[in-house]
Amino acid sequence: MTELAVRRLRDEAVLPERAYPGDAGLDLVACERLVIEPGERAVVGTGIAIAVPAGHAGLVVPRSGLAARHGIGIVNAPGLIDAGYRGEVRVVLVNTDREESFTVEPGMRIAQLVLVPVCAAQPVEVEALPETERGLAGFGSSGT
Repeated sequence: MTELAVRRLRDEAVLPERAYPGDAGLDLVACERLVIEPGERAVVGTGIAIAVPAGHAGLVVPRSGLAARHGIGIVNAPGLIDAGYRGEVRVVLVNTDREESFTVEPGMRIAQLVLVPVCAAQPVEVEALPETERGLAGFGSSGT
């Protein structure tokens, strides 16, 4: 198992953990209280910094329960944490509900962190790309 070094930046910060064994995501927890009005966004601190292992990236993804029940998502989903970043993990939440404000409370699970391996591809300019069956077919090309 790969270790993830985590540093508390505030005493009340909660370390990321999985809700169930085998889950891909580690829950990220708010370390501050704020209200997000309908249609607004807010940057929420978690009070932690992490050291993503070399050769990996951290993806900050929404929690489906918050999205389904309250319309809360992540503006830049997935957020990207590079292996070299050592600052506070912050989550940019958006309230898509048209009528209800949403209150983020300290200790609330607001997002998930998924670690993924990164392929360090080197861009190489070419005159033409290899042919494929799909070719230039774009959105909706599979019929769904």
